[in-house]
Amino acid sequence: MAANYPVPVFHFQVEWGGARIGFTDVSGLNFTVEPIEYREGVSPEYHVTKLTGMHKFGNITLKRGIFEGDNQLFEWLSAVNLSKPDRRTVTIKLLNESHEPILTYTCLNAFPTKFDGVTFKSTGNELAIESCEICVESWTVAMS
Repeated sequence: MAANYPVPVFHFQVEWGGARIGFTDVSGLNFTVEPIEYREGVSPEYHVTKLTGMHKFGNITLKRGIFEGDNQLFEWLSAVNLSKPDRRTVTIKLLNESHEPILTYTCLNAFPTKFDGVTFKSTGNELAIESCEICVESWTVAMS
């Protein structure tokens, strides 16, 4: 009998248009639908009708370790200064034991909005981690 277990979150891949794709954390994959309240003056009901409004997608935070000579994430952030950001499609895939995608988020028109560099600590023993927050216009989910 085959056992069914929930999928662990530690095996994932991020494709963002750079050469290296090794991110340690991805968070912020969320959205909200803003309701629109509407009521006609001649309605016999004494309450509003709620309609679906605009979808609002949250910013996505990507974290990764710093490697010597790898500056592509910071260069992508610096391109925003030119007032014409380098918009990319960012793909986040949750993988199974065979390294095949189970769940794929495709984030459209993404560009970086915030960058957090390394926290330096003379007594620290941690890895150098950088963080980049990207905004997206929308994303879709596909199950494999």
